[in-house]
Amino acid sequence: MVKRAVAIFVSLVLGASFCFVFWVVASHDYNWSAIAPYWRNFLSGWWMTLMISAAALVASVLVGAILTGGQLSPYRIPRILSRAFVEIIRGTPLLTQILIGFYLVAPAIGWDSRFGVGLLVLACFSGAYLAEIFRGGVESIPQSQWLSAKAIGFTGAQTYRFVVIPQAIRRVLPASAGQFANLIKDSSLLFVISVHEFTMQAREVNANTYATFEAYLPLIFGYFILTFPISLLSRSLEKRFSYEH
Repeated sequence: MVKRAVAIFVSLVLGASFCFVFWVVASHDYNWSAIAPYWRNFLSGWWMTLMISAAALVASVLVGAILTGGQLSPYRIPRILSRAFVEIIRGTPLLTQILIGFYLVAPAIGWDSRFGVGLLVLACFSGAYLAEIFRGGVESIPQSQWLSAKAIGFTGAQTYRFVVIPQAIRRVLPASAGQFANLIKDSSLLFVISVHEFTMQAREVNANTYATFEAYLPLIFGYFILTFPISLLSRSLEKRFSYEH
């Protein structure tokens, strides 16, 4: 009875909130003709966001895997350095990292690619969070699993490949999917170094037309199209690895 009451209450609150927000947004008097001539700007910005997000996603997984290996290393130096990297990146704003990366670090090595610097900063930022997710997934595997693998003669590499990683993947999928979605949305901060991604194009359209809502509302649909498939893929992979249970 209590569970049903809670379910009804939550459903009513969320349903009413959703309907109210939808009604407020839909009832506004929009001037879509003002931004119609700029549809190519939105399309090119969305495509740029897709490219940089996809590349940063792959790179962040590699960075996260490397940092995870460093934190789980039996040697002290890589453990300390990996941990320091993770804590510094997670403890400082992404906006500051982008500015430092492009205006201080990149010029020092003669690198002036806005796309490349933005990609690297995003990969390092997201990789630090993924490293903690991966580390938590590996360390959540019961000690009995490690001992059983050792008892049947598995090497360390075989233990990770056949015992630890298959179980850890399913445990880290939800959190990883959330981080991937955040990475896509975090790419909007690259406007500060003039990367012409989706959000920057919307800002420029707004500056030219003064149609603020019309310029920014397409971002909702554009980012949703990019992030929703990640959620679907994550659930599909969870089902695929559900054999553990």
